[in-house]
Amino acid sequence: MNKVVSGTQKVLIALFIGGLIVMGGCRKDQDDSPTNASQSASSYDNRVAVEWMDLFLEIDRFSPGYRPPAAARLLGYTGLAAYETAVPGMPENNSLRFQFSGLSLPNIQSSADYHWPSAVNATYASMFRFFYPHIADEYKQRINQLENKFVQQFSQEIAESTITRSVQWGRDIATAVQNWSVTDVYGHEAYLDPRPSSYSPPEFGPGGSYLWQPTWPDYSRALFPYWGNVRPFALRPSDKIAKPPIPWSDDPNSAFYNQAKEIYIWVNNAKYEDIWIAEFWSDDIFEVTFEPAGRLIAIGQQLVVEDKLNLGQVLELYGQLGMALNDIGIGIWHSKYLYNVERPISFIQRHIDPNWKTILNNPLNNVEGLTPEFPAYPSGHSGFGSAGAAVLADYFGNIRSFTDRCHESRTEFIGTPRTYNTLLEIGVEDAYSRLPLGVHYRMDCDEGIRMGYLAARRVVELPWKK
Repeated sequence: MNKVVSGTQKVLIALFIGGLIVMGGCRKDQDDSPTNASQSASSYDNRVAVEWMDLFLEIDRFSPGYRPPAAARLLGYTGLAAYETAVPGMPENNSLRFQFSGLSLPNIQSSADYHWPSAVNATYASMFRFFYPHIADEYKQRINQLENKFVQQFSQEIAESTITRSVQWGRDIATAVQNWSVTDVYGHEAYLDPRPSSYSPPEFGPGGSYLWQPTWPDYSRALFPYWGNVRPFALRPSDKIAKPPIPWSDDPNSAFYNQAKEIYIWVNNAKYEDIWIAEFWSDDIFEVTFEPAGRLIAIGQQLVVEDKLNLGQVLELYGQLGMALNDIGIGIWHSKYLYNVERPISFIQRHIDPNWKTILNNPLNNVEGLTPEFPAYPSGHSGFGSAGAAVLADYFGNIRSFTDRCHESRTEFIGTPRTYNTLLEIGVEDAYSRLPLGVHYRMDCDEGIRMGYLAARRVVELPWKK
């Protein structure tokens, strides 16, 4: 397809053979979902979920403190709450209420009638207000407007008593999930202080090796240095520990030096497609686009609309996608600050070319040559991209052509749509786009992909189906 993807096919095939993305056949579990006489969630279209996720993608671009991985945490808890709201109307699905220690959900009235779109609408509105108390008034009003829009529509179709009961159910589920979120002390409200002054990165490692320090040209403080302690949904403690990186070395014949030299040469000789891929997947700059976890939701939205998933299907999908994105964010950030590998720009400017810079630029303030404000290894984009793509491939089937139109109308960077033969190619290109951009070593992307597939597998293997 292009050199970023084609050079990674052996990695992808090896991961396939290793079984990291073979996910079918969720375990059968006891039926914890209440039953009632309501119409099933599958009988409704996806409008409620899709429009709320569309609004998320708008807010995500402008919400302070919610760059990765905090946005992924919002997606995980919101996805769980929406799924649990409608699961009583999903006879083929299990509630996950007993899968998470400390989560206590209310019980539904088994003999009463519920309107699942009304309930889910109330859940989304409540979850957005909970996670976004600090956003601009414009977006708070957008939340109110979207909630009221659906209330007014449904009130013309459904009995008032049913809507009232359904709205209360959605709010009760949201409150229960919010109460559980609060008990995650490292994750709850971390967006308020994403670059804590309490953290000072170590300068040197074993043998005098250089470790990550804030990077040129802005030297921003470390982003979410304690995020590895955030509570995951399905990721195991050992899953958070990346394989050891290639040892740091300034020997021109060493593997580490050659990893840096590859990036130096690639950026300096980047062709149009290299720049296109790098900019197309960047999603790095606050207020320019949504962040990297939100990008997978934007891709999911296109697939959901294209395949016309019903309400029950889309809630299951976004439950899985949100949890996988949340968990890989935790795992990646844990290992970033475990190994503290310095970024290519620091190594290259010190040992190869003092005037070298990345091609990551901020079109809002015209600052050029940026690098994300956290250690290099493993790559966050690679983790989010592979985890999200693996969930999507498991749900929709991997072998299908897909054109990503996320940035079709953008002019600040190359947003021209790109087409893929399989869904897994999306995650692979997302991962290795970081090389021509100049912000990662190849080893960062390799390990990010492996960890992303594993996070997706852990979530998909939860007992979603009976």
